[in-house]
Amino acid sequence: MTTPGKKTPPLKRSAAPKRKSPPKKKSANSFSTKWKVALAGFLLILLSPFYYGYVIKAFTSSWRWIRDLGSDPHYRTYKSFNIRIPDKYTIHGIDVSSYQGRIDWSLVKAMQEDEVRVSFAFIKATEGVVIVDPYFQRNWREAPKAGVICGAYHYFRPKVSGKWQAIFFLQNVKTEKGDLPMAVDVEELNGVAPAKMRAELKEFLKYIELKTKIKPIIYSGLKFYQDNLQGYFDDHTLWIAHYYQPQLSVGSSIKWRFWQHSDKAKVNGINHVTDFNAFNGDSIAFSKLLVK
Repeated sequence: MTTPGKKTPPLKRSAAPKRKSPPKKKSANSFSTKWKVALAGFLLILLSPFYYGYVIKAFTSSWRWIRDLGSDPHYRTYKSFNIRIPDKYTIHGIDVSSYQGRIDWSLVKAMQEDEVRVSFAFIKATEGVVIVDPYFQRNWREAPKAGVICGAYHYFRPKVSGKWQAIFFLQNVKTEKGDLPMAVDVEELNGVAPAKMRAELKEFLKYIELKTKIKPIIYSGLKFYQDNLQGYFDDHTLWIAHYYQPQLSVGSSIKWRFWQHSDKAKVNGINHVTDFNAFNGDSIAFSKLLVK
């Protein structure tokens, strides 16, 4: 029953419950874009030269290991030099003459495979008493500019006075601090008796030492040395030629320092094959040998 005179407040209508909007679905475009970015990144890595360089290096190493399987691990092939090189040596070098033609010494110095590079060079200067190598002066000038340590050598003619040959050699070569000692290449008798060859060689060595105060290096082939020189000049630094062998087997009595182990090396900057050498010793021994 309603009380007279009293207004009844109007009934409030309850607010209708809000409907929750359904969760938004991630757009297909957003999902697709992330995959596109990931794929682009993957392709960028896959196609980059760094990636291919790594893959090629790994493949090359594996192939070399397979190729050299069963061969002497201490005498492996160096593809860039195109020869096999014994691995017990850390200092390597070449010897050159006019046969190699015009040499780009900067390319020679820059060439390297693993730890093998050209650190020194013996350069032919003279022969007998009248022949000067036509490329000597250029090689003698340009090789040190490129950072290659050099030594000059004379090709010995046993029929000619050893003293005259020494005088001629010194007229054409001037060594400086940091050079290798002068060397003499003795590898044939030219029809004279071994004793006569040794007598002339002794005169050559004596005169060079008198004028430079340094004993010259003697170069010879292993067989020639054993047959004609062994036991006569043992106080001189020895440079031996003996090709295509994993080691130089000469016995403990021969105190050699340089080994010419190949005559077929390919070296950047040189258009013909060249001789390749190893130094028997470490960097300290090598430094002690240089002209002071």
